[in-house]
Amino acid sequence: MTNILVKSEPSFSPSIDAEIVGAGNDYIHNDPSGKHMRLNAHGVVRDKGTGGIVYLNYTGIVNITPELGMILGGDPNAKSTEFGDSFIEMRFETGEEKLKDLELGVFVGAGRFVVEQEKPVVVEYKLSKAVKGPA
Repeated sequence: MTNILVKSEPSFSPSIDAEIVGAGNDYIHNDPSGKHMRLNAHGVVRDKGTGGIVYLNYTGIVNITPELGMILGGDPNAKSTEFGDSFIEMRFETGEEKLKDLELGVFVGAGRFVVEQEKPVVVEYKLSKAVKGPA
């Protein structure tokens, strides 16, 4: 992974707007059925507001659809995918006190693959924090 951006929604606390430091790594393997990929990714980002360093790790599963097969195969007719076939669980660790609450959350996300001509494929995730519902 060479480009990680983590940006919270304006109303989320603690607010984070961070970019990768160095290069991250990801381990991807296919299930024996060939229908799913398993993800395990790690990276370090620096928050622009606090300067704090945040380690992130996510694991997940991706359904290998015909559309994703076109993307992974480099098909020139490949198009971006919709959210709904890639899901992750993300964890954060930091020594930055203003971002410490990120460590206490359970975050899940849905992803999609974004294809743009003359650009590398981007994987975008929208994360949500699990919270207590009404009693």
